[in-house]
Amino acid sequence: MITINLTILALLFLALNSILCKVALVNNYIDAYSFTFYRLFFGALTLVLIYYYKNRKLTISLNTNWLTSFMLFVYAICFSYSYISLDAGLGTLLLFGVVQVTMLISSQFLKEKISLQKIIGMIIAFTGLVYLLYPKESFELSYIHVLWMILSGIAWAFYSILGKKSIDAMSNTMDNFIKATFFAIIFYLLFNLDNLQVSSNGILLALISGSLTSAIGYVIWYKVLPQMQIITASVIQLFVPIISIVFSVIFLNELFTFDLALSTVIISIGVLLSILSRK
Repeated sequence: MITINLTILALLFLALNSILCKVALVNNYIDAYSFTFYRLFFGALTLVLIYYYKNRKLTISLNTNWLTSFMLFVYAICFSYSYISLDAGLGTLLLFGVVQVTMLISSQFLKEKISLQKIIGMIIAFTGLVYLLYPKESFELSYIHVLWMILSGIAWAFYSILGKKSIDAMSNTMDNFIKATFFAIIFYLLFNLDNLQVSSNGILLALISGSLTSAIGYVIWYKVLPQMQIITASVIQLFVPIISIVFSVIFLNELFTFDLALSTVIISIGVLLSILSRK
């Protein structure tokens, strides 16, 4: 029961990340890079303070977690840039659709046993995603921002897969955020970014996203991941877009179209079918 509650809380936090980012960008409170940097920085700072309070020491390894940390950075930076154009609900649906496919393919390479019911559930859920993204006259997408979100989804999938090996969720997540912040600084230096825009509201939203819905949320996620199959972890994350869509309609006044509603129903059916499947 505790695992179920923690999983629900983690999914709620994952959904809120999209809302916080979109609110910050659509109101021009902050630019995409700065939101990413402050999100990672505040996430790292929060975890360092919590870890030190609990252990009275800091242990950061320079020999491990670099790949996981890089995946976290790629996810975060592509996530922010994609929301310059994409709606929060649509973006989250695309993100976790890509996560599902990536983790399914990875589970095959790792030779996990997958039941027929889970495969059928995955196909149904993915069909809902394809239906949503299929070109329509009344529905236009910025495909460069779609590409950013696809890259973000792939990175998050690998971040989740690598998290299955986590023994100490708090320590690993802290280490990941510290190193991901380091990658964000390198990104700034490499691309010589200018026209950065920062306001107190933007920093506040990045603080909430970094400290609460990301840092604490990812610790919880890393806590429950080792108890799931890769395919289960991938499919269950498709609940995140549904939560995000509800929030986006309430807080961002985004339209809840027929296409969005139908794809949400299809995806929900696929997710439930997969979750209720026996191993």
